[in-house]
Amino acid sequence: MKRNPICMVVNGIGLVLLICIFALPFVWMISTSFKTLGETMTFPPKWIPNQLLWENFSKAWNSGPFLKYLMNSTIVSVGILILQFATIIPAAYAFARYRFKGSNFFFGVTMITLMIPTQLIFLPVYLQMSSWGLLDTLWALILPFASSAFGIFLLLQSFKQVPEELLEAARLDQASEWKIIMKIMVPMAKPVLITFGMFSFIAHWNDYFWPLVMTTTDASRTLPLGITKLREVDGGVAWNILMAGNLILVIPILFIFFFAQRQIIRAFIYTGVK
Repeated sequence: MKRNPICMVVNGIGLVLLICIFALPFVWMISTSFKTLGETMTFPPKWIPNQLLWENFSKAWNSGPFLKYLMNSTIVSVGILILQFATIIPAAYAFARYRFKGSNFFFGVTMITLMIPTQLIFLPVYLQMSSWGLLDTLWALILPFASSAFGIFLLLQSFKQVPEELLEAARLDQASEWKIIMKIMVPMAKPVLITFGMFSFIAHWNDYFWPLVMTTTDASRTLPLGITKLREVDGGVAWNILMAGNLILVIPILFIFFFAQRQIIRAFIYTGVK
């Protein structure tokens, strides 16, 4: 069936517009990170700087304990992800393959938590962390996110697609439930797990609100809080230094997306077990 040339042109124009909408701010951030402070103030704005100032990145990096911020962000994001995998995998397996008393109720409660904003529950969690003596520690940034209702829901749909006959065959071979999870369920849900892992990592890598509430010193603060310190210079905003800092923040996410993009596509088009 031949495609209508007019539709192809309209689709092409729409695609270009979408690319511009999403890509231009990122291109502007990269361009500004290499400019002088004066070039960031010119009008009309210049997309290509006269000279690439690599020292903007060193100024941003040396403006504070950025290595400490980077380590904290990595520990928090990876620590949350490990705990989430340890909780959502068995929870999703139980909801997908078993019917026990109250299972529908507990699953409903789990889904309800998706509708509760983090900002709404931060006060009781803050008081709990305070009572445990964990304020201004990395544990206060990790423990409240040790599980994920979204991860359970996403993984549940994948686990439901595994044929029951395959699991019964494994049980006949004396495989334990834990071995079934690790040897059958998890490998088949690999694209979904990678996709969820990327979403979770990005969300907590970029999180500003929770570290702002739970930490008070640089010893426990993360990169997003460190970036905010780049805003003030001589009573104004050093946009070139600020954008250089933001580019440092974004680079790890770009690497993760580059290496995980195929798995993400597979997760969204996955419709059954082959």
